[in-house]
Amino acid sequence: MRIHKEGRSTIIRVIMAIVVFLTVIISFSLYNIWILTLFVLLSLLVLAQTLMFFRVPNRNIQFRDDGIVAPADGRIVMVQEVMVNEFIQEKRLQVSIFMNLFNVHVNWYPCGGKIIYYKYHPGDKMVAWHPKSSDKNEHTTMFLYQGKHHIGVRQIAGLMARRVICKARMGKQVLQGSEMGIIKFGSRLDILLPLDAEVVVKKGQKVWGCETLLAVLR
Repeated sequence: MRIHKEGRSTIIRVIMAIVVFLTVIISFSLYNIWILTLFVLLSLLVLAQTLMFFRVPNRNIQFRDDGIVAPADGRIVMVQEVMVNEFIQEKRLQVSIFMNLFNVHVNWYPCGGKIIYYKYHPGDKMVAWHPKSSDKNEHTTMFLYQGKHHIGVRQIAGLMARRVICKARMGKQVLQGSEMGIIKFGSRLDILLPLDAEVVVKKGQKVWGCETLLAVLR
């Protein structure tokens, strides 16, 4: 396991803030043993949470030419038919994964293929599990040509998310399970599948990026 490069500046700022506050507390004698102990414990907790948030775990990628694997850790919050009006104008099966603050926030490509569409959309900061956040919140939309199907993926910023980072580029050939990007602090992933795809996960189920099979393509 390693720390994602996008988290290094955040971790440095957290450490600097802890050092500054500790220096002020000690310099002005604004403490007793209990206050100092509490501050140290809280500081370690915040630092540990920040490190955990930006961790990049080693994963056993489940390669499947006909399969769509989870692009993120989290919980399934939606499996339903939706109308898509970006790049394509047709109904799709949408599988949505919500990532909380304790989940890994690195995202991976759910299938291999060629990126034939990519666009970044600025937007609001609604809670990520809200259905309208797919269109209203800051997000990216991409479509991969898997060889037989067009597979859509959205990275959606949440209430606390400050930045969506995506490595996708038009025309880029990608491998299933390779890194797609990261969303900082609370977010959601939507996967847009053909209507005849066999979804093998259910709402409320926990999934693991690269390792959980979401759907099988006909």
